[in-house]
Order: sequence, then C-alpha cells, then structure tokens
Amino acid sequence: MPLQFDYIITGAGCAGLSLLMRLLQEPAMQQKKILVIDKDAKKNNDRTWCFWEASPGLFEPIVHHRWEQLRFVAPAVDTNFSITPYQYKMIRGIDFYEYVLQQSAGFDNVQLVYATVQALRNENNGVTVVTDHGTYTGEYVFNSIVNAGNWPPDDFKGYFLWQHFKGKLIETNQPVFDPSMATFMDFTVSQHNGTTFMYVLPFTSNTALVEYTLFTKQLLAYEVYDAAIDTYLQEKYGVGNGYHVLHEEFGKIPMTNYHFTPKEGHIIHIGIAGGQAKGSSGYAFYFIQQQTEAIVKSLLRFGQPKLSISLQQRKFRWFDSVLLRVLQKQLLPGHEVFAAIFKQNAPDTILRFLNNESSINEDIQIMRSVPMCIFLPAALHTVFFRR
Repeated sequence: MPLQFDYIITGAGCAGLSLLMRLLQEPAMQQKKILVIDKDAKKNNDRTWCFWEASPGLFEPIVHHRWEQLRFVAPAVDTNFSITPYQYKMIRGIDFYEYVLQQSAGFDNVQLVYATVQALRNENNGVTVVTDHGTYTGEYVFNSIVNAGNWPPDDFKGYFLWQHFKGKLIETNQPVFDPSMATFMDFTVSQHNGTTFMYVLPFTSNTALVEYTLFTKQLLAYEVYDAAIDTYLQEKYGVGNGYHVLHEEFGKIPMTNYHFTPKEGHIIHIGIAGGQAKGSSGYAFYFIQQQTEAIVKSLLRFGQPKLSISLQQRKFRWFDSVLLRVLQKQLLPGHEVFAAIFKQNAPDTILRFLNNESSINEDIQIMRSVPMCIFLPAALHTVFFRR
C-alpha cells in the first residue's frame, strides 16, 4: 500500500525547502505528516540567491553577505547609490540546504526520501506520487520540479528568453575590490549576443563573485562565458591571470509571460514551476518567499491552499510582458532600457518596482523614464494580442 502523508513536497530546492521551513514555524503544521522527495542529497554549493529586503527575513541567520551600496554602469551612466531602507543580501545554496535540513531534523513529522519523481496523479481523496523507490499518497502535493525537457512548450506563442549566467568566485593576488559596494549591473561589455551585463559581488578587497549574465533565447558555449569574465577582470580590475577560482556556478532561469499553472486539483506548483521567477528580470527568491508564506497562511485559515492572482500581480505581469516584447523583438537595446530607468528614478523606487511593490504613481514615474514611442505600442500590443 502507498505510504500516506498530509503534505508531500517534491523537490528540495529553494521553493520546496522554503515551504517546509515556513510550515515548521507554525505549531498547527507541526502535527501534519510531511514528506520531502528529492532525487539526491544537496551536498554542493550549486547556486547563489540574491534579493533585497528592508527588514530581517526568515533566512536572516544564513545571509552570507549584505550590501547597502550598489553600482549601476552603462555606456552613458555610472552611478553609485545607497539603497536604504533596503539591504542587498546573498545566500549561498549549500548554507540554505544545510540550515533547513538541520532545522527540520528535530521534527518527527518530517520524512526525507531520495528518489526520482516519475508521476503525480490526482485521486479522489488527494494525490499519488510515483517514484522509482516507491509510491506515496498525500492530501496535497507541492511540486517545484520543472519539466525542463519540454520548455518552452512547442505551442507557446508568447515571449520567452533565458536569463543564463556563469559565475566565478575568485581570489585575486592584489586588493582590487570595494567590499562595501556591489555592482548590480555593468552593461559596458559587448552586447553582441543581446542584453548582457556583468554582476560583481565583492566580499573582501580580493574576493568576489563575478557573473557574466545574458537575456537571450540561446545559451552560449561554456568557454565563451569564461573568456568574457577573463576579459572583464583584465579591463576593469587589471588582474589578468592574477587570480584563482574558488568556486564556479552556472544557471538558467526562464524569463517569460507564459502562464504557469499554479494548481491542478490537489497538485500545487511552487517556485519557478509555479511561475515565481519574475518575467522581466529572472529574480525568484523574494517571490518564492511570498508564495510559500501565502500558502501556509491559507492552510492555517482554510485548511487548503487557496491561490489567486491579485490585481497588483496582474499589473506587474503586464509590465513584464511589455518589457519582454521590447527585449525579444529588439525594439530597444536592453542596456538603454535599464540605463533610462536608473538615470531618472530613485533607487528605492526602482527596487520597489522590481519587487512588484511600487505604487501607481511610482509606476507612472518608471514608465515616463523609457521612450514612450517604443513602449506605448508594445504595451498596446500586449493588451490586444495578449503576447
């Protein structure tokens, strides 16, 4: 007979473990039988999450580094700015995995299974999860596993770009970095492949995470990312070969106006699988925290995860679609779009806008920053053609 649980979480990544952590904060949820399924143990520092917030969050104990000063660079703009009341925070993947699993180890109601999920099926009284190591049933399944092999769907007619990046944590022979300031975007690199920028997070005067990031449909050969990072470090910091690599990471995040299905019966999709990567920027960590917090609140109040899309969320999905159209159709170079926004708006306004939390007045201010002759037709197109 299948093993029975109240909640099954498929995928022990950012979304799955964030939901687990939030469930265990609530005494009422500590009585629920929870199963977490992942294909293997998380033993490597496979990724880094960055986000900004104005107050301490649930994962404050594992924030690896934080910055209160950011830098934005483009051919016509080079500005440093304070982001008060926000802090720009970084969490390492390995710290996150270990922290949540250590916290959950003290709860008898939590079980962790390493297996490959083969199927999720809605049944009359819940959901069945079929794996290569057994079958499990639960009242609800919270799924964060993306079917990357079929993405984007063949029949999808909307906008889609990959945000893809190669990052290197490096240590230089000489002190060249300012650890008090993170480079949020540096567009003074070749735009030959599309919207491209460097991202620099310094921890000390001679250690930093340097990432080469692009918004394009196609990925690049690995050696292209490496060459771009080497060239940048030589041109901007003069280090040449005078550094060694402590760690590397590679990732890709869908930037799209595709409407991910949030709920299929008792199967609830969370994280990127549930559309929590912002369509126009690829940022996901902050939105995953909002989604998982809302799920737990709904379980406590209604006994079920009631999911709905607010007018605020619909508004920002439209904004995302407009920018995606501009970028994918190459109506305006991406670096010019972001330069216009950063040149004409206060940093806290921009960060609220990117977090989907800006007011109507702030939205109008942002929209007035960019060329209306390009963005207005793009906006009207997304209204009338839904793509």
